[in-house]
Parts: sequence; C-alpha cells; structure tokens
Amino acid sequence: MKRILHHINSNLLLKIASFNSVAVLIRVIAGFITSKAIAVFIGAEGLALIGNLRNFLTTTESFATLGFSNGVVKYVAEFKKDDTKLKQAVGTVLTTVLITSVVVSSLFFVLAEPLSHWVFGTEQSYVYVIKLLAFALPFTALNSVLIAIINGLSKYKTVVKINIYGQLFGLAMTLLLIWKAHLDGALVASVVIPGLLFFVTLFSFFDSIDFFKTVRLSSVNLKILKNLSSYSLMALFTAAVMPLVFVLIRNYLIDHVSLKDAGFWEAIRRISNYYLMFVSSLLALYILPRFSEIKTSVVFRKEVVHFYKTVIPIFAVALIVIYVLRSFIIQVLFTDEFQPVAHLFKWQLLGDFLKVISSVIAYQLIAKKMVLYYIGIELFSIITLYLASIYFIDLYGVEGAVIAHFVNFALHTIVIVIVFKKLLFSRQNFDI
Repeated sequence: MKRILHHINSNLLLKIASFNSVAVLIRVIAGFITSKAIAVFIGAEGLALIGNLRNFLTTTESFATLGFSNGVVKYVAEFKKDDTKLKQAVGTVLTTVLITSVVVSSLFFVLAEPLSHWVFGTEQSYVYVIKLLAFALPFTALNSVLIAIINGLSKYKTVVKINIYGQLFGLAMTLLLIWKAHLDGALVASVVIPGLLFFVTLFSFFDSIDFFKTVRLSSVNLKILKNLSSYSLMALFTAAVMPLVFVLIRNYLIDHVSLKDAGFWEAIRRISNYYLMFVSSLLALYILPRFSEIKTSVVFRKEVVHFYKTVIPIFAVALIVIYVLRSFIIQVLFTDEFQPVAHLFKWQLLGDFLKVISSVIAYQLIAKKMVLYYIGIELFSIITLYLASIYFIDLYGVEGAVIAHFVNFALHTIVIVIVFKKLLFSRQNFDI
C-alpha cells in the first residue's frame, strides 16, 4: 500500500487524476441527488424545460467568455515563469471577458421575452429567469476564466478545492430552491448559482490574491487575443452550436411527441453525462497534454493503442453493468414515472461507446490546433445529429433521438478514422 501511495505522489499525472477523481465523484453524487429532487418535486415535463435552459446556458457562457478557457490554460502555463507577460495575458483576458459578458448580458435583458419563448416554448413564459441570467452572466463568465487561470498556474489542488466547494454550495442552494419553489426554484438555481460560484472561487484562492492585485484591467494586448483566437474559434463552435441543436431536438420532441417524452430523453442524457464525466476528465487531463507534446506518428499510434488497451475494456464492462442495472438506476435517480427511460439505454450506451472511441483520436485536432478540420468535422456531426434525430423521431418517437445519437457517432468515428488514416495505419514514421 505504501508503494502504491508513493508511486501516486511521485507521478504528477496520477496525482492530478486522483485529486480530480474526488471532485468528479462529488459532482456525480450531487447530480444524482439533484436529479432525484427534480423527479420527486417536478417530474419529467419540468426536466425537459430544465434541459433546454441548461443547454442555453452552455451557449451563453461560451459567448460571454469567447471560448477562451482552453487557450487561457495553455498560455498562462506558458507564461507563468515570465511575470510581465503573465500579468499582461491575464489582464487582457479578464478585461475582454468582462466587456463581452456585460454586452451579452445587456442584450439578454433587452431580448428577455423572445428568448424566453424560444427556450421554454410559447406556452411557458419565464422572462424573469432570462433577466436573472442577464445579471448573473458576468460573474459566471469571470468565474470560468478565473478557474482557467488558476489551472494554468498549476494550482491543481486549488482548482479541485474550488470544484468541491462549488458542488457542495450549488447542491445545497439547488435543493433549497427546488423544495421551496419546485420548477421555478430549479430554473432560478440553474441561472443564479453559476454566478454565485464566482464568490466561492474568490474565497478559495486567497493564496493567489496578491498576484491578481497587481494585474491591470485597463489595456488589451491584441497579439495575445490573436494567439487565443484558434482555441476560441474551436471552443465557441462546439460549445455554442451543439447545445442549441439539443434545444431544437428537444423542442421537436415536445411539439411532435410530448413534453413528458422530452423529459425522458433528458433523463437518459443526464445519466450518460454522469458516467462520461470520468472518461472526459481523463481525456482532458492526460490525452490532450500528451498529444500536444507528441512529435512523431509512431509515438502517437502507441499512445492511442495504450489508451484503448487500458481504458476501453474497463469502460465497456461498465456500460454492460449499467445496461443490466438500468431499471435499478432509474429507480434510484428518478421515480417510477421514469421507467420508460429503460428502453432508451441500448442506443445511448452504444453511441457513448463510439463517442469515447472517436474522441480519443479527435483530441489530436485540438492538440495540434487543426482548426479547419475541427470545424468541418463538428459541422458534419451537428448536421448529422439534427437530421438523423428528426428522421428517427418521426419513425420511432423518443427512441429515435437515441438511435440518432448512435448513428451520429458511428459516422463520426468513420470520419475521424478517414482523416487520420495515414497517422493511424502508415508503417512509416514521420513528424506530426
């Protein structure tokens, strides 16, 4: 046991992964408890509306932060030994995000009524929710960027501490609001709590506060913004467009099947997000930085094969267990009302398996800043998902949405393999 602990402490990757696993586990447990509360107090119909709002929030935060997060981590890490450049980069990012988020917030406040109709449907009016979002958005955006800066400074313990405190605070506030106001409380929690987490972040990194006191917010360095633009473009395209597609699909389900069935689809997507957190965090922590430093095709292939041999068998077994226990999982997370979700598991799990398979290779697009390829593949995936969803929903109802999920990632996997065919299968060793 001592040898295992020593090995973990001496390996930075394992150390970071072990810290992060604690935060991910707490996030999953918090998600379980929140889902149960929504199921008991609100029901499937309310879950569908909350799903629409959450997707909309993902898009708004992306625009408010200009998709800077990944780029901020990279460049802060690169400049952290050069105090002048670091402060200039941090000042540029904070100033730009503050201005952008205030502009976006102002637009949301003015356009609150049409946005409410678009997000929630013409029969439900939640204008006050959009206006609350307008007030909270600048704080939400600044919180996201601050965490990226702290991450770039390699303060991993601080980042994990912020995530844990944030999850616990968010869970307590969400449960209180759901208990007091049911659906309205859940909607208010979704837009307000991310903004309040800004203050949790401030409270959590007093050890870094002296650094931020010396950062000037009065000037913007155009060169730094240009360097961030590639990451910004890739992040904005995915984070801004994909959630809107989910809103369109969910609204199509509401209009052509039922609001309750849209809630069932949101339920299976929530379950999927919970178990995918562990894999996605591993990809971000290990695959992205590893691919960034790899210079030859042989090493790239070895790394892909190593990941597949190590992680995929475990992931496959986990999916099989989840499928076998699907009725029990639904009972624990939701209520008997959600038992129809059980017949959605097969296609969702198959699609998620292919998603992980293709995502491992696709991280090379981000690692090497292959912007045009990235946008082209993402655009293909977005169009495929939407068209397949409409087609299969018309044929099979809500099950058609998860069939479309599988079809989308089957095609995505094929496209990724074609794009990286030479890198994956050529026997020659060449620079990348």
